[in-house]
Amino acid sequence: MPPVVTVLVCCGAALLVLLALWLFLIAPRARRAAVKPFLRGYAHRGLWGQGVPENSLTAFRLAAEQGFAIELDVQLSSDGEVMVFHDYTLTRMCKTEQKLADLSAADLGALKLDGTDEGIPTLREVLTVVAGRVPLLIELKGENGNVSLCPRVAAALEGYEGEWCVESFNPLLLRWFKKHRPDVVRGLLSTDLIKEKKSGSRILNFALSALLLTFLCRPQFHAWDQKYPRRAALRCGLVLFGAASFVYTVKSEQAYRAHLAKEQYPIFDGFVPAGLVGSAPVRLPK
Repeated sequence: MPPVVTVLVCCGAALLVLLALWLFLIAPRARRAAVKPFLRGYAHRGLWGQGVPENSLTAFRLAAEQGFAIELDVQLSSDGEVMVFHDYTLTRMCKTEQKLADLSAADLGALKLDGTDEGIPTLREVLTVVAGRVPLLIELKGENGNVSLCPRVAAALEGYEGEWCVESFNPLLLRWFKKHRPDVVRGLLSTDLIKEKKSGSRILNFALSALLLTFLCRPQFHAWDQKYPRRAALRCGLVLFGAASFVYTVKSEQAYRAHLAKEQYPIFDGFVPAGLVGSAPVRLPK
């Protein structure tokens, strides 16, 4: 065999081995039975609108009363309390130029959400309001290697009798649960960060967008941005390995039902899906 052909064959074989190793590492390691309770639609930050702010106790109470599973966001206050809030800064929702992580739980609770009387709740307060009535999809916020949020979330949920799982864009946070709480169902959030995020390392944004770090956490489900459904690694996880499929953020009844028909479980806001629960729907802004 000519030397050039030999080199090409060896390179091809090496690439196949690397591909097989990568596929092995990203393969989910959960029984389908563990994921099954979470295969449903989720109210994105609760049922909010018309004077009810996102990620508020009222938004969560309304969702639980109507039987909708809830997606919510968590991060730590300066004194280590698990707070339920999406943004890293307080500008949009509380009209103050500060970071959530710089204030104590008491100071954060005293702030008002979007001009209402609602304060920023702790995770423990949310658990009391929901009281196990519907599943919780808990997004772990964090953009670096600090995983101190994870044990505090696990501690807050110790003894909670409702269904809950975790998701994050940060595979290191999910890795903590993989190592320390392997019984907890975990999902990897993803989008095209090259297009959606203008700051940070382009190399890291590419790696996260292409799901190259999935092996760190081996998620049992993928929660993907509906604007970018055709990424190769995402399709491998969903089609080849059968990971559960969650999609965000769904903005219409038609899209909601179309995704459900494909077993893509929608995280929705801006409307209340009709005909799925017995109580009267909450009116949300158009």
